[in-house]
Amino acid sequence: MNHALTMTAIAVLTACTLGSAPVSCANAQPAAEARQSTKTGNNVALAKFFADYDAQELSFHPEAKTKRGIRDTDYGDWDDPSDAAKIAEIKRMQAAVARMEAEFGKQELNEADQLSYRLFQIQAEQAANAFEFRRNVYIFNQMNGMQSQLPAFLINMHRVTDKADAEAYVSRLNGMGPLFDALVAQSAERAKTGVIAPAWVYPYVIEDAQNIISGAPFEDGADSPLYADLKQKVNALAIPAAEKAELIAGGATALRQQLKPAYEKLIAEMRRQQKIAPQEDGVWRFEDGEDYYSERLDFYTTTALDATEIHQIGLDNVARIHNEMRKILKRVGFKGSLQDFFNQVRTDEAFFFKSREAYLAVADEKLAAMDAALPKFFDTLPKAPLVVKPVEAFREKSAGKAFYQRPTPDGSRPGVYYVNLYDLNDMSSTELEALAYHEGVPGHHLQLAIQTELSGVPAFRKFASVTAYSEGWGLYSEELGKDMGFYTDPYSDFGRLGMELWRACRLVVDTGLHDMRWSREEAIAYLTENTPNPEGDIRKAIERYIVYPGQATAYMIGKLKIVELRERAQTSLGDAFSIGAFHDVILKSGPVPLNIMEQRVDEWIAGNL
Repeated sequence: MNHALTMTAIAVLTACTLGSAPVSCANAQPAAEARQSTKTGNNVALAKFFADYDAQELSFHPEAKTKRGIRDTDYGDWDDPSDAAKIAEIKRMQAAVARMEAEFGKQELNEADQLSYRLFQIQAEQAANAFEFRRNVYIFNQMNGMQSQLPAFLINMHRVTDKADAEAYVSRLNGMGPLFDALVAQSAERAKTGVIAPAWVYPYVIEDAQNIISGAPFEDGADSPLYADLKQKVNALAIPAAEKAELIAGGATALRQQLKPAYEKLIAEMRRQQKIAPQEDGVWRFEDGEDYYSERLDFYTTTALDATEIHQIGLDNVARIHNEMRKILKRVGFKGSLQDFFNQVRTDEAFFFKSREAYLAVADEKLAAMDAALPKFFDTLPKAPLVVKPVEAFREKSAGKAFYQRPTPDGSRPGVYYVNLYDLNDMSSTELEALAYHEGVPGHHLQLAIQTELSGVPAFRKFASVTAYSEGWGLYSEELGKDMGFYTDPYSDFGRLGMELWRACRLVVDTGLHDMRWSREEAIAYLTENTPNPEGDIRKAIERYIVYPGQATAYMIGKLKIVELRERAQTSLGDAFSIGAFHDVILKSGPVPLNIMEQRVDEWIAGNL
């Protein structure tokens, strides 16, 4: 979801500085609860504090409950989208941090509790920094706009196992009317202050919205996406046919009377904004654009690197990867330039699949082989299964190339690797392996399933997201696949380098767009010159970076740090180095800022010398 500072947003632990309150005091007498700590366990009172805070916040966030697989009395509700709710939320968080520091700041906490204490402080700092810019988000956009995210939430997250669940689904359909009215009004208010997407964004949003209200029950034809999903889920229930018909009829009424008018208002507002939308693409054009982008870079990279430094890191790594690619050109006997090879990979039909089924079959095959190899490199493995699915038809034209959805803690929903097969000409076979390892195993599925399955850590850590940590791990996993003996085909290894090159180029184009005032066309030209990716892939990527400022910089920054730490550990420990133990240090903390990751690895090295 993309609500500014919802529970998901403020539970993001992304910072490079720590809170100022102490986490231990050598002269303090430990409380009775502190003496109950175990080697990996928690101070009982601190654990209760975190659990109570989590329960409190969940009570305000029915969507977060659904993501976790919790079906409660508010299963049919949506989060409150109002600014008043966001203000109340940030106040609750700041009050909670103050209470934590007052009650536990002078206690002698064990290592696990110290980490939780520090991370909760960091969470509050970053939430406060982001709160200032909460109105700078494009509520409706082609990447993660509410016009597609909320229907996708119902389809992919809202389980229906009995009649009450189905009634909650219908309740949410009815609630989408007032929810979208509020979101459309907020979008209009933001447009007045200059927070308005570039003109090219609007056709994507309008088409997504039209897809949702096309077909039955709005008009003749095939069932619309939400109607089809409701019918499929209700018809699978073991209840009388008359009750099924009543539920489906109630859903159809909600779609016609609530959803359709709200989406028509959305479409009208998007058309109005399109007429006045700017031609410039970067957020530098916002009144507070420079400060906003600086905050986004801090937020996503968890470092103090500024735009100029990140841009140069990108250029340096582009040059490095180009040199590695030239070695593969020699290996396959290609006589032209690197750009000539890029063009061949873009245009040769041999590098593209002829059907979605063929692509998915090979992805399943590669992931099965990788799964079998994991125990040699990992001491901890996920319990949750992984499935591969194509992105749904209603949003595949605007959605990203690939993404991952984590499993529920109770095992009721598996981890899902979504691959966008809207245009097979944008999905080169050379990249298939690296993409599957990034999103599946040993990438996001392994990392996020292990995180979800952690024991002895508070919920705010189990369900948090630190982009530099998670996407750094995903990119690291692509290269790890080579260490594990994969990428035996040189063209697939070239694809791996191409995926890494893509992330290096992101550092260049993201800062180019939002700091150096590049146009969309300039950024597209840079990727065309420096990567082997197809034209459609390039255009969609640049459009993503424009509406999602700063996020794309996290991948390479995070990966470089993990590689640096692994090399440090191998050099320091020599024969005592264990790749499985190193991966446990990275993964079993859950998501942390990069400086804390580095501190943990250094402590592990020191303890094993």
